[in-house]
Amino acid sequence: MEKYTNLNLNYINGEWKDGSGDKKIIDNNPYSGEEIAAFKVATLEDIDEAYKGAEEKQKSWGNTNAYKRNEIMNKAVQIMKERYDEIIDIIVRETGSTVIKAHVELDSCIGVTARAAGYPFHMETNISPSIIPGKKNYIVKKPAGVIGVISPFNFPMFLAMRTVAPALAAGNGVVLKPSSSTPIAGGTLIAKIFEEAGIPKGVLSVVTPKSSEIGDGFYEHPVPSVISFTGSTAVGQRIGEVAGREVKKTMLELGGNNALVVLDDADVDYAVKSAVFGRYFHSGQICMSTNRIIVDQSIFDEFAEKFVELTKNLKVGDPSKDDTLVGPVIDEKEANRILEWVEKAKKEGAEVLLEGKKERTLVYPYVIKATNETWTAKKEMFGPVANLIVAKDEEDALKIANDTEAGLSGAVHTKDKERGFKFAKGWKTGMVHINDQSVNDEPGIAFGGEKKSGIGRFGREITLDEVTTYMWISDQEEPREYPL
Repeated sequence: MEKYTNLNLNYINGEWKDGSGDKKIIDNNPYSGEEIAAFKVATLEDIDEAYKGAEEKQKSWGNTNAYKRNEIMNKAVQIMKERYDEIIDIIVRETGSTVIKAHVELDSCIGVTARAAGYPFHMETNISPSIIPGKKNYIVKKPAGVIGVISPFNFPMFLAMRTVAPALAAGNGVVLKPSSSTPIAGGTLIAKIFEEAGIPKGVLSVVTPKSSEIGDGFYEHPVPSVISFTGSTAVGQRIGEVAGREVKKTMLELGGNNALVVLDDADVDYAVKSAVFGRYFHSGQICMSTNRIIVDQSIFDEFAEKFVELTKNLKVGDPSKDDTLVGPVIDEKEANRILEWVEKAKKEGAEVLLEGKKERTLVYPYVIKATNETWTAKKEMFGPVANLIVAKDEEDALKIANDTEAGLSGAVHTKDKERGFKFAKGWKTGMVHINDQSVNDEPGIAFGGEKKSGIGRFGREITLDEVTTYMWISDQEEPREYPL
């Protein structure tokens, strides 16, 4: 099997071609700095062509036999398994992912696509009784039409695939805009997989513009009826504002300021391991990462000492090495931003329990004794910086955990399961994991946040509902008596 080529081209209406813009997006390896690919940027004209092509081709794709759509989705799963090592290599090189993280991401793509393969059989028409004599009501589940998908740089393949696969399976057209930092893993690689699987030309397009040049053009375009976005809260708010004006449905998974709470009866050694993984996995560049670690005052000193000691021994460096847990952040601009935020916390009086450092895009782990008002605890760090916060008791811990505008994920450690469930139910967040850490996702659950962490859910058949619509068709089988 030959490796994929021409991954640096846009895939627009069934054709692989350069974007029509003059500028280029240079795709670099975050760790080595080597150039992986150069893309000629897509323009608003390219986006228009992609959307109009998807709109046209969706009509026949939406009417394609359910078994055929199921076959193509299963073929995509098979391709990802057959090209597993090739895809892992792309994810590691382009995104700076460690090998561990790359496996998690690709396995998640396979899982969500396999689940979506069953969605064509859920596009059913149900019959409902009518209050009108002689009438029969039909509730028809239909594709929403064309879905615009915007994927981020941190888990680019999966966070695109979790909408792309269900949307295609349900009979929609899709136009995907990946992050300019990860245009292959988050975009053209997905197009190659579905092209090889047999998706009709034009049903799926991938465009690689510079966001700064197209403004609101991608989600303001009149064709897409649904916009799926994963990324920052600020951008999500803008998309929501535009979508509301244009009356478009949105699927928004935004930022998080997630907490891991350690209650006074927790297994400290286990909680330390859980918290270290939840904070430093993929260098903290995950929307679900554990940003705040809230520990009962009775065990705080013991926890902090063990947390720092374990963190000191984490392998930092080349993400292609199997034992590396902390690889590079996405670029040097982000690395500098992380250090600037740490310095701001220091100036506020925060105590640094473990001092990290920066080597180009590598940021070595920091541990800070913080409060909820410390800059690094108030903000979503998106980097390898842990904030340890003292809680007076369980009630105080819950108050601190809830004291944020975000509400995506969280975790609580306790030996008492009922206590854990009670704590979880009092938490204003979309997901809570008892005796685990905050970074979890599965195709069979309801994934999503509360407050400013977004709207909508992914997983199970919930995603199918997000990318479909309902139509009521009634049949007056017997003449109706009108008051005329």
